[in-house]
Amino acid sequence: MALARSRRSESGLNYWPGFVDALSTLVLSIVFLLTVFLVVQFFLSQEVTGKDKALEQLTAKIAQLNDLLSLEKLAKLNLDDQVSQLRAGLASAEGERDRIKGLYDGLAGAGDAQGRANELNKALDSEKQVTSRALAQIEVLNQQISALRRQLAALEEALEASEKRDKESQGRIADLGQRLNVALAQRVQELSRYRSEFFGRLRAILGNRPDIRIVGDRFVFQSEVFFDTGQAALLPEGRAELDKLAAALTELDRQIPSEIAWVLRVDGHTDVRPINSPLFKSNWDLSAARAISVVQYLVSLGVPAQRLVAAGFAEFQPLDTAPTEEAYKRNRRIELKLTER
Repeated sequence: MALARSRRSESGLNYWPGFVDALSTLVLSIVFLLTVFLVVQFFLSQEVTGKDKALEQLTAKIAQLNDLLSLEKLAKLNLDDQVSQLRAGLASAEGERDRIKGLYDGLAGAGDAQGRANELNKALDSEKQVTSRALAQIEVLNQQISALRRQLAALEEALEASEKRDKESQGRIADLGQRLNVALAQRVQELSRYRSEFFGRLRAILGNRPDIRIVGDRFVFQSEVFFDTGQAALLPEGRAELDKLAAALTELDRQIPSEIAWVLRVDGHTDVRPINSPLFKSNWDLSAARAISVVQYLVSLGVPAQRLVAAGFAEFQPLDTAPTEEAYKRNRRIELKLTER
């Protein structure tokens, strides 16, 4: 008997726990999908509501603009409509007056129509009063129109006068510009003449040295005349040359008229080889320091500081681009240029 019970238990499997688990999983999935659907539906409804509100606001603004435009058009046409109405009323009143007058003339001979004639006279007087008021209004409008026309004429006259003054001013400006150009050309020519005289005097003072030469509108000194390699302190020989230059500059300052704004520009140049010393981190520093040393020494000799300018160009304005010692020597230089401020 025990063997029979064990066989029945083995043949009768229990499916209920698995069914319950599957059903629970399905229910949870459906609940999750419904939740996602509701959330999406909520956000979509919010987005649609926001767009509807924005559309309503835009529609309201368009309606307001249309109303304002209509009011402007009505205001523009109001005066013309008023004049037209008054003229129409005047014509109607005159027609009615003529009709009543005709009736009055037809009834003037009838003795029994005296009362009717009196009534017609009263009506005629009333129409005359209406006509008089209409004429007065038309007269006022005519006066306003005349005033507007006078104002328009005055504005046109003022505009013509302004255009005439503008043309005259442009003519004077053009004439002044031409005079200024002529004066500037004369000043440039005069400064060029003084530059030539100064360079000629400087050449005579300094002598025909190979390390001092004129290149275009510049007086060029080789750096070795004033400085040791990589230094910005003036050498005694360089100070002696600058003493001669200072004397020539002082004499030139007395000769050039005070209205000519001239300056002597001192330009420092180096060769292309880089420098990195405790005093100078780059060729910019070295070239500027050398130009400043020359300017400061000239000022100490009495040359007016406002007539001097110091500039450093480093290695970026070479006279010779060849990678040779001779080219490097030519490019290491101090240039003097007499120019306008």
